[in-house]
Amino acid sequence: MRIADDTREAIAIHQAAGRRFAAGGVRSFVREQGRGGNVVLLHGVPSSSFLYRRVVPQIAAQGLRGVAFDYPGLGLADRPDDFDYTWSGLARWTGDAIDALEIDRCHLVVHDIAGPIGIEWAIRNPDRVLSLTVLNTMLNVATFRRPWSMRPFASRGLGELWLWTTPRFLFTELMYRQAIADRSATTRGEVDAYRVLLRLHDAGRAFLRIMRGFELTEEKQRFLWEGLAERPYPARIVWGEQDPALDLRLLEVAQQALGVDDPIRLPAKHFLQEDQAPAIANAIGDLAAPLG
Repeated sequence: MRIADDTREAIAIHQAAGRRFAAGGVRSFVREQGRGGNVVLLHGVPSSSFLYRRVVPQIAAQGLRGVAFDYPGLGLADRPDDFDYTWSGLARWTGDAIDALEIDRCHLVVHDIAGPIGIEWAIRNPDRVLSLTVLNTMLNVATFRRPWSMRPFASRGLGELWLWTTPRFLFTELMYRQAIADRSATTRGEVDAYRVLLRLHDAGRAFLRIMRGFELTEEKQRFLWEGLAERPYPARIVWGEQDPALDLRLLEVAQQALGVDDPIRLPAKHFLQEDQAPAIANAIGDLAAPLG
């Protein structure tokens, strides 16, 4: 795969800002910055810790320690063939990663499919969660229908074709339309880095397994909602209100599941981390400040 110079530079800068670590038998990558209470920032698809490259320094500026790592199959992490890429498998590995990074308790931040993934870990480990901040995600998993931007990846053959043949210019334009509201804030090289990191090492095969491992069942939704109702820690919602994929209807779902009446709505699309890093960090910091 040919990589343009500006894309290669964006990935190199990201890689130099973090380190490799091992968890659950998988080698991955983590970015860490700051001192204070741990803030674990979980990414979804089609992304990695690269999505939080602007948020982590802002978390550090809040007097906290920002920690963002890559899930297996994404970003700079390994892509083992024998890994369980379902939401349940990724939730188990989330615990492995948090243990490997020697994090006892944390403020948890979830986005996209990391909503059901990270919340599953939080429900099973309530004593290790200080607070929960939910960014654009899906918590109506029993009735969730993939938006058009997700559908190709769920179909065998079509997903491979889309991933392997979509050129840089088309991928970049789609990302600006779907995920990034302020084009001036994110260069085309940075946008293309998402495409390259998806396909790194395995041409995207692990990513496609993740996209086909969604657990869209009533059982999973019941587990998530009942667990959230019993949580002992506070929660906050921060939402990109211009998100065309996970729109304001899913914000209402998140409010119901979490019992949050005052979500913070930002002028952003799905990747609000690209446009609104200071606002996200401020929201997390305000929630975390009295909790340690």
